[in-house]
Amino acid sequence: MATVNEIMDELQANGSESIKKILVKHGILEPFFGVKIDYLKKIQKRVKKDYELAKGLYATGNADAMYLAGLITDDDRMTKADLDAWVKAALSNNINEYTVPWVASQGKHGYELGLEWIDSSEPHIMAAGWSTLSCHLALTPDDQLDLGRIKQLMERIKDTIHTSPNRVRQKMNGFLISVGSYVAPLSEEAIATAKSVGVVTVDMNGTACKVPDAVEYIMKVKNKGAVGKKKKEVKC
Repeated sequence: MATVNEIMDELQANGSESIKKILVKHGILEPFFGVKIDYLKKIQKRVKKDYELAKGLYATGNADAMYLAGLITDDDRMTKADLDAWVKAALSNNINEYTVPWVASQGKHGYELGLEWIDSSEPHIMAAGWSTLSCHLALTPDDQLDLGRIKQLMERIKDTIHTSPNRVRQKMNGFLISVGSYVAPLSEEAIATAKSVGVVTVDMNGTACKVPDAVEYIMKVKNKGAVGKKKKEVKC
């Protein structure tokens, strides 16, 4: 059984200053070593699932270790308290937009907490909330979704997206894409909402990343005949 200290030593030995410089531009905050995702996945393959080790790694506050924690934790064992602690500490964009939403949505409390988090006053928690809800739509059969609530959320986005915090706008746009791509009964409504919203501008801090056009994205999925095709896994 690997320990937190052993894994941290391994991460430090496999960090890269050039990777760090790239990740800083993408909103990853110190401390972290700049370990490639491919290497983190090698550790994941070796460790498999380890809930206690994951919690220990996440508690280090090191962004590489936090990302790895999300890959190896047992999602079903994650409690609401665990997830609330994780989202509060998720200050780096990769952790609040991916790691925490992945773990929450694949566990038992994702939908409930996603709805709570989007009402937060903290932008990083709001972003995590919208991303968690997007993952929930990608994973959950349509007949188990609250379609009425999803419609309300789309109305909320239409009314508030352009006045919401920077990265939150990106995740709201992503939610519309998820509705249009994964929720067949509401796909056309998602397209209509996206058209009403118009262009979504997000400051990407000088990186090459772009905000996808929601209408174009959904139409590509539609043209492939893939609307409503669910995912078994959102972690990557």
